[in-house]
Formats: sequence, C-alpha cells, structure tokens
Amino acid sequence: MNVVVSGRREDVLSAVAAELCGLGVKAQVVPADLSDLSQIDSLIERSEAALGSIDLLVNNAGVEITSAFSCFTRAELVSMVDVNLTAPLLLTHWLVPGMLSRGQGHVVFISSAAGKIGPAYQEPYAATKAGLVGPTQSLRAEYLDAPVGFSVVCPGFISGDGMYQRMVEAGIKSNGLLGETTTKKVTDRVIEAVRRDLPDVIETGAPLRPILALSQLTPRSVERLAPRFGLTELFRKVAISRGRDS
Repeated sequence: MNVVVSGRREDVLSAVAAELCGLGVKAQVVPADLSDLSQIDSLIERSEAALGSIDLLVNNAGVEITSAFSCFTRAELVSMVDVNLTAPLLLTHWLVPGMLSRGQGHVVFISSAAGKIGPAYQEPYAATKAGLVGPTQSLRAEYLDAPVGFSVVCPGFISGDGMYQRMVEAGIKSNGLLGETTTKKVTDRVIEAVRRDLPDVIETGAPLRPILALSQLTPRSVERLAPRFGLTELFRKVAISRGRDS
C-alpha cells in the first residue's frame, strides 16, 4: 500500500515517510491537528489528492491525561472526546461510502485496554476508548455482508514510545500481572486484524481476556481485583507525579 501519515509533528512524520519511501512505496505527509475538528475535511481531501482513494483507515490519534476526576477541566474533557472519539467517527463516516462504492476497504479503531476495564484516574480516556468498541460492533453488524471490514485493536502499556513510555521515563512502570507490549507487536496485530477481518484484538502482554470474561459474569470481583494487580496505584502515582491527585 501507499501510505499517508498524518499528525501534528511534521518532523516525525517526515522521518516516517522517508523510511516508507525507502521500502519502495509512495508515502505522503499530510499534517493535521484533530483537536480542531474543522481540519478533518481538509485532511481527507489533501490525502486523496496526494495518493488517491483511501482503502484503509487506521484511527490512531489519541490524547491521554491522568488525573483525579475532579481536577479535569471542562475544556480537557471536551478536547479528549473530540480527538479520541468524535474525530475517528467523522473520518470513518466520510470514507465508508467510497469504500463501499469501490467494493473494498477496512477501518481500524485503535482503542485501549482502558476501554475494556476503566482504570482509576482515567475516566475521560476510558470513556472515549470504550466508545470505539461499540461503533466497531455496530458497523460490523450493519455491513456484515458488505466488502468493507471494521476492527478495534486494544493495546495495553506500549513500551518504546507514546503515553506509557513517558510514564517509564518518570520512573513509573507496569508489572508482570498488568503486562506491557511493544509498538512492533501492536503493529503486527493491526495488520493481522486487517488481513483476517478480526472484530476485536487485544494486545497487552498479559492474559486479559479471561479477566474480561469474568468481569461480564461478576463485575464486582474484577472491581476488587484491579487494585490488587497494582492498576489503581500505578495511575495514582502518575496523577501525583503530575500534581493532579486531588
């Protein structure tokens, strides 16, 4: 595939595009800031002008703020919903009709393990990531017999880059029970989801599915287990380190 890479950091995007071009594919940088929803139409138009119709959309943009719930500002709550949930829905809404008319296409939503079990100090993030699971199920149901696929990928703590890496650099790490994964493993699972049209993929480095099954049968038991796994304390430390614990 030829690839459009988009985000806010043009220097990083340019490096990725150069690496992709070295693999023999066309790659184009189309910068955009999805916290400004008015940029969505332009992002798609510029992307299609650069490389043609879009057959694969990976909704990967995300904002995370770890904080006591009472410390969030209204602007932060609205901004996280805009970037993490509204923007993916708008991008998908724009592109699905074209995919259907061409008879091929796939949309991947990058959710999070926090969208499956909401951690303390992560209320808006968990809400938006859980909000990507439901639309994936609805879209798959609506287009069950159509030549367009939809997948949601739920990573855990991803070492090497991004949100979790910033936590590690601050001296706060996951443990063996919570697990951690890598960008390479998550990328491989995204590709697998597209190739096999998988509905729901979890990549955390720990056996999360049995806990998810248990949470459906006995929600209170998992509610009590999460602190024992160290999940609540981990995010409490992050909130404290950022001065947002009360």
